[in-house]
Amino acid sequence: MLDMEIKKRRLGKSDLEVSEIGLGCMGMTHSFPPFPEKKDMINLIHKAVEMGVTFFDTAEVYGPFTNEELVGEALRPLRNKVVIATKFGFDTSDFPKLNSRPKHIKEVADQSLKRLNTDVIDLFYQHRVDPEIPMEDVAGAVKDLIQAGKVRFFGMSEAGVESIRRAHAVCPVTALQSEYSLWWREPEKEIIPLLEEMGIGFVPFSPLGKGFLTGKINENTTFEKSDFRNTVPRFTIENRKANKLFVDFIKGIAVRKGATPAQVALAWLLAQKSWIVPIPGTRKLDRLTENLGAVSVKLTADDLADIDEAASKISIKGGRYPEALQKMTGR
Repeated sequence: MLDMEIKKRRLGKSDLEVSEIGLGCMGMTHSFPPFPEKKDMINLIHKAVEMGVTFFDTAEVYGPFTNEELVGEALRPLRNKVVIATKFGFDTSDFPKLNSRPKHIKEVADQSLKRLNTDVIDLFYQHRVDPEIPMEDVAGAVKDLIQAGKVRFFGMSEAGVESIRRAHAVCPVTALQSEYSLWWREPEKEIIPLLEEMGIGFVPFSPLGKGFLTGKINENTTFEKSDFRNTVPRFTIENRKANKLFVDFIKGIAVRKGATPAQVALAWLLAQKSWIVPIPGTRKLDRLTENLGAVSVKLTADDLADIDEAASKISIKGGRYPEALQKMTGR
C-alpha cells in the first residue's frame, strides 16, 4: 500500500472544499448486483472517512431511496466531517421519466433530508436536464432551497453547455457531475473549457470506466443478469475484447509507476485540473485503499504526453450508454 495523504480540493470558485477523491455510493444498492450487507457498507463508509474521504455521492433514485438511507445512517455520527451530495430530477414512480418541476424538486429535497438524517444537503444536483422545464425554473427552485437553508450548493449532472449557462445565470452552479475518464474524453471539447471559464468544479463519475480500466474485466467476465453493464454497448463481448488493447497500455504505464491501472486512471484525472474531483465507487476495502492510493501516483508531463499519444491511436469501441439513456445526456 502506498503512503498517502488525501488533500482537499475546492470545487470551482465556490467555498465547497472536499477530499480530492470522493466515494460514489450508488453501487452499494443499485446497478451492480449482488448487493452487500448494509452493515458492511456502513463499515466501508466509516473506513473511507478514517482514510480522509470527506465527499460522498448518492441520489434518491439509487434503489430508489435505499442508497440515501444507507449513506444517511452511515454518516450521521460523522456529519460535521463530511460533504453529502444527492440528486433530484427523476420520477421515481415511473423511472426513467424525468421530473424537474419546481414543486417536485422541493418535495424531493424534504424527503432526501429525512432519508439522509440531516438538516442540510451540501450539494444538490439536477440528475438529468428535463427538456420540459425551463432551466431558469429549476435553478430558481434550488435557489429557494438555498435561501431556506435546506441546500448549500447547486450542481448539475450530464448537462450541456447552454443549460449550464442558463442555470448559472439564476443560481451559481458549484459543480458539474458527468462521466469523464481515460476512455470517455468527450467533456474536453466543450464542457471543461466552459467550467474553467465559469469557475465551476467537475466531479467525474465512472472514472474507472465502470470497472473496465482496473484491468480486472475481459471478454470472459460474466455479469449478474440485472447488472447495468449488460445493457451498455461498450461492454459487449466483442467490444470488451477490442477495448482491452487500451487497458493493456494503461497496465504498461502502471508497471512503470509502481502502481495499478486503476491508480493511473485516477491519477490522470487528478492531473487534468485542480478543480476535478473523481468519485470512484467500490464496495470492497482493498479497492477503496487502492483507489485512494492514486493520490500518491504522480504522472509527469512525459507520462501524460505518452497517454495522450496512445489514446489518439486507439479507438474505444461501443457507446457508453444504451441509446435511451444516451439521449438524456448533454442537453
